Amino acid sequence: MLDIRRIREDPDPFRAALARRNLGDAVDRLLEADERRRSVTSRVEELRAAQNRASKAIGAAQGGEKQQLIDEVAKVSGELKELDPELAKAEEDLRSLLAEIPNVPHESAPDGFTDEDAVEVSRNHEEPPVLGFEPRDHAELGAMLGMLETERGARTSGSRFVYLRGDLVFVQFALMRHAMDVVVEKGFSPMIPPVLVREEAMYGTGFLPTDAVNIYVTRDDELYLAGTSEVPLAAFHLGEILDEDDLPIRYAGYSTCFRREAGSYGKDLGGMFRLHQFDKVEMFAFCTPETSWDEHERILAIEEEILGNLEIPYRVVNVAAGDLGGAAAKKYDIEGWLPAQQRYRELTSCSNTTDYQARRMQTRLRRAGGELEVLHTLNGTATAIGRTLIAIMENHQRPDGSVEIPAKLHPYLPERARVLAPRS
Repeated sequence: MLDIRRIREDPDPFRAALARRNLGDAVDRLLEADERRRSVTSRVEELRAAQNRASKAIGAAQGGEKQQLIDEVAKVSGELKELDPELAKAEEDLRSLLAEIPNVPHESAPDGFTDEDAVEVSRNHEEPPVLGFEPRDHAELGAMLGMLETERGARTSGSRFVYLRGDLVFVQFALMRHAMDVVVEKGFSPMIPPVLVREEAMYGTGFLPTDAVNIYVTRDDELYLAGTSEVPLAAFHLGEILDEDDLPIRYAGYSTCFRREAGSYGKDLGGMFRLHQFDKVEMFAFCTPETSWDEHERILAIEEEILGNLEIPYRVVNVAAGDLGGAAAKKYDIEGWLPAQQRYRELTSCSNTTDYQARRMQTRLRRAGGELEVLHTLNGTATAIGRTLIAIMENHQRPDGSVEIPAKLHPYLPERARVLAPRS
């Protein structure tokens, strides 16, 4: 959530930044709603002060003066009664606007509104590698190996659900352990968070109200299925004050995630690139405002290390301002090369949400001198397991359809699972 006081004091930078998200009029709408709320609030405070003065004076008054004061209190009370719903509506209007307006993009986020406007930052190879034979896509490989069941997944749960079978299951858990080992060595504390969360957690992270169409919700319990463990990890310190000396605080959550994928009809059908249910290891950090940009680069470097260990060709892109998620001020995507598609596809991302989520979560830091202020939060995908499996299968496939698993995963695998091949 944006800071309405800062916007009121100096609106032009916010107006220019939000125009890069095609929301140039948002600041004017906010200021209008804020002025309406402040005007009604001021009148209510004046009336309550007058009411209190008159009420105190009644006890000492006599005769006509007393009756005059009683009439005055009654008149003020009547006006306050009329203004109370007006004030409540003005406050709710402002809250609703603030809830819907996204974070301001950082100046280093490039202009643009689509993934094609992202700017390449780096890559870990000069040119995409050539396999030397016609590559199969991961769905064909998985079917040949008997380890990926898409039709049975659809029959059981509908489209965009799959079964993983056999040794591919061991590779999934190896990816989780490898990612966890890397991030724990980097100072992240491992956690398995709840996947069902309350509305406050979804609102606090900025997924509600704007992304409600992509969220599964239980009807009877009013609990939401999280699309990323970013949500429960952020909510771990909901409403708390963290001491400066304890920051940064870093968590790594492993969880199953759920997304409705509304608006993706016809995209990435078949296989497991865009599923309703998937698993991730997610990094999340709480830090001081002055250290958050260094923390962002640190999280990116960890993501690169993990993918580099898996021998996956990738590139890093700086996502365009108009294509950022609502909470993000800046986001890097790491896109892996998929030989069957002959293009790069997003495997991981990391975002600096500055004070946007923390303000909604009411999570603050206490400076060494005792001052309170809003801290910064960041998130990054250590491994999106399904998409990483795809990149491994397609980049490490052999002409016969078997798949050689990267050496960094071997310590986590039974020996037979170091090469995926059909089992009799």
